[in-house]
Order: sequence, then structure tokens, then C-alpha cells
Amino acid sequence: MRVVSYTPDMAEPWDTLVLKSPTGTFLHLRGYMDYHSDRFTDCSVMAFDDKDRLIAALPANADGDTVVSHGGLTYGGWLVDSRRVGASAMLALWDAALTRYRSLGFSQMVYKAVPDIYHRYPAEDDIYALFRHGATIDCVQISAAIDLAEPIGFDSNARRGAAHAAKAGVVVRESCDYRGFWEILTALLAERYATAPVHSLAEMELLRSRFPDNIRFHGAYLGDELVAGTVMYLTGTVAHAQYIAASPAGKELKALPLLFKNVMERYAGRFRYFDFGTSNERRGQYLNEGLIRQKNGMGGRGIAYTTYKIKFN
Repeated sequence: MRVVSYTPDMAEPWDTLVLKSPTGTFLHLRGYMDYHSDRFTDCSVMAFDDKDRLIAALPANADGDTVVSHGGLTYGGWLVDSRRVGASAMLALWDAALTRYRSLGFSQMVYKAVPDIYHRYPAEDDIYALFRHGATIDCVQISAAIDLAEPIGFDSNARRGAAHAAKAGVVVRESCDYRGFWEILTALLAERYATAPVHSLAEMELLRSRFPDNIRFHGAYLGDELVAGTVMYLTGTVAHAQYIAASPAGKELKALPLLFKNVMERYAGRFRYFDFGTSNERRGQYLNEGLIRQKNGMGGRGIAYTTYKIKFN
């Protein structure tokens, strides 16, 4: 097995592997990963077998003496050709990759595993190999997901909220009003968390232009006024709410339950899961109980986003 550092001339075979990997999503494509290449020093690797066939790739960046897979993505993790990589090959793959990174001067790796709801086919050989290589759990964040084939359904509070918004005249529709939504989102994050969206408006519009089938916006409107919205990331198995926000008027109208009722109905049958995203701060040590309660009220239940750490010996 041969492990080499990724270079831009390898983008095409990289993307081809992503599209056939059971854990690959559009976030792993170079057109997504490289939009913030100015903020991350790429140290991704690609693995070839003894017949020089590309069998695996690992999205990663350097952070001092640490390899992070990947600091700019919600999840990283090995992308493999599942016809050629099972448990034994994955052990060998880790051996070769760790040897490569050690030779480059790194002393440890932070590995953000792809949550299993994003797997198009069973693919947790990497988790077994992490155990065999002495990895420890570094961080766990809890998300709330819904099995769209067998949803639990809204609780009474969420049902009343959706009915209240509909009676008030709120209408949900897909639109391209990212600018209007970013104004609501930015104000909300600044007020509540003293922070800003991970993506700037310009970055999100760039990504939307590159991945129009994967990034969509749904808004809740009272007349022409946008009062709530969500930016959806659509992958092979999951419709994921990347951003969620409501204006003060949207909160009063209880627009979010109606918004998600409509969005879930739209994507049921096309995707297995709906994922609200995590509800944590301080690397998982703090649970935003009000936020997770709202997601639980709409039928979401726990999915762990787990990060591991491997010390290089």
C-alpha cells in the first residue's frame, strides 16, 4: 500500500472516489473543501494498492503538529473504495497513513468520523481500526435526526405551533433569498452567542453556485416578509439543516415548526433521514437544552457526532 500527499492535479480521481465511497458526500469534493483553502493548510492523503489503484483518501489539514480530518468540515473520515477496503485493509491503511504523517513531523491526529446516518452502505471499519490503534474519544456532540420513513411525529407543542403559524398566514416556500436570511441569522447569532455564521454570505453563495442540487434554502414568509428559514445540505441519505434561524416576528408567529413540517414532507421519500444538526457548545461539554428540546419536539432523536484522537508513538 502506498500513501501519498494530495496535490491539486489529483482533484479528478479524488472526486471520483468520493462519489463512489459509501461515506462520501459533496462536502468531501474538492470544489467544496477548497473554498476555504486560504484558512487551512491541506495535508490530505491518498492511498494506492499494489496495482496502483486508488483505494482510499483522507481529507485533512495541518494544525501545528496535529493532523485534523478535517477542521473545515462537519465530518471528515476515510473515503474508501468499499470493493477493495474491508476491516483488514483498513488496519493496513491506518498503519501506512500514520507512518506517512509521522514522517512529515506530526505527533497526533484528530479524526472526525462520518456519522452513520450519512453512510450509504455499512462502513465502520475505520472505527474498529481506531480502537486497534489506541484512539481515544476526544469530543462527542449530539445531533437530533428523524427517520423520514418512520417518523415519531411532532409533539403537541410543535403541532400547535405549526397550526398557529399557518392560521396567521405564514407560507413556506423554497427561494434564493440567502441575503435576507443571512441578515436574520447574523443578528440571531450575534445576540445569542456573540458569534457569526461559519460561512459568510459570499462563501455560501459561491458554494450554492457550485452545488445547486445539494444546497437549497427554504423560507417561511408572512406576505413578502421572510420571518424564518433553513439552509439545507442534501447528501445521499440525509437532508441536513445546516443553518436555522427565525426573526423576532418569526418566533412570535412560531414559524419554525411550520417550516420544518413542510421541509420534512418535501424531502420524505427522497432521503432516509432529516438531521437538525448539533446542539452543543464547548466541544460537547454544554448541551443547549432549550434547542435540543425544540428539535425533540419535532421528532428528532440523538445521533452522535464523534471525534477521536490518536497519539503517534
